[in-house]
Amino acid sequence: MPTSTPIGPALPALGHAIAGATGTAISNLSIYPLDLIITRLQVQRQLRKSSSTSDEVEYDGVLDAFDKIYNREGGITAFYSGLLADTGKSIADSFLFFLFYNYLRTKRLKAHSKSAKTLPVLDELGLGALAGAMSKFFTTPISNIVTRKQTASMVSARSKSKSDEPSVSEIASAIKSEKGIQGFWSGYSASLILTLNPSITFFLYEFFKRYLLPRSRRDDPGVRVTFLMAAVSKGFASTITYPFSLAKARAQASSGARKDSKRATVFTTVLEIYRRDGPAALYEGVFGEILKGFFSHGITMIIKEAIHKLIVHAYYLLLKALNKYPSPAELAAQAGEAIRDGAEKLGESVREGVENVAERVGDNSSKMSNTINGLRGEKAGNPLDSAREYLGYKIETAGKTIKGVK
Repeated sequence: MPTSTPIGPALPALGHAIAGATGTAISNLSIYPLDLIITRLQVQRQLRKSSSTSDEVEYDGVLDAFDKIYNREGGITAFYSGLLADTGKSIADSFLFFLFYNYLRTKRLKAHSKSAKTLPVLDELGLGALAGAMSKFFTTPISNIVTRKQTASMVSARSKSKSDEPSVSEIASAIKSEKGIQGFWSGYSASLILTLNPSITFFLYEFFKRYLLPRSRRDDPGVRVTFLMAAVSKGFASTITYPFSLAKARAQASSGARKDSKRATVFTTVLEIYRRDGPAALYEGVFGEILKGFFSHGITMIIKEAIHKLIVHAYYLLLKALNKYPSPAELAAQAGEAIRDGAEKLGESVREGVENVAERVGDNSSKMSNTINGLRGEKAGNPLDSAREYLGYKIETAGKTIKGVK
């Protein structure tokens, strides 16, 4: 029975995108309070320069920020200002990044070699940066809204106004009136540089997996090892790119705190911070960023791996239900049948070869016998006897020829 080679249930790009987005959403919900605190730490120096009010609303660090926000802004709920918008942005950002990254990586691997499983370092970094740039283009407008949402209470406290927290639509209208449509992409230049963050993270993750784990454990390192490798990778990457993250947050902060926000770029912001406040100011709040990266990416990668397995399993069941992919039992039966068919064909070939050899030997013996008997005018007999007689006949003829010559 002829069988076609089945195609496995693989959804490399879409599967990774859905799994990555789900992992990011759960991770974002878990550590959002830390993200809000980091943003406030990044912009508080900028707000201080533009305000003549006291520094009572400023924070001395992550722990001090937790204490002041909890006691002054209404308890636990204050830590989740802008949560829905940020989670939506994170889901879209992660989905698009994993979608673009895995699609581009698959194409690049095929271009290198059909059997290639890894890419050179520069290729990995380049693909990560390109995928990040493509995803950030669509999510930077949401990022601008989230930044203003997270810092709204600080701005109102410094202006001593007790206005309600602005809605997403109100923030969007304010950005448009202050900066125009292009204002929604404030900080995008910083985002382009920050695309190195996930590419560095994934490069380090693959590096650790390849050089610290035996080959037998690379496909399934386990939950604890996955978390540790992913978290350490993200921590290193966050430390390297943090100054640009700080510049991005300040570029996206309220224009009331920066009159020249339209002309500001990530590079002018970084240089201005360095000249005015020194190199240490470029890392204000970096401890919180490292802590956030450590937990967020570790959680994201654990959930991503688990969700991806579920997606592949669900896709497999769907194909099975549509009779487009055989079950493991059917695959085993197909393999056994193929082996039996091959054995039968091999046996037939061997038998045919033996029979052909025997027939040829018999034909040659018969021809030799007939030749001898034809020369002597006798009927065919035993091939061996005929051969002996033929040799004797030849010797006798040769002797007569010699005598005739003499």
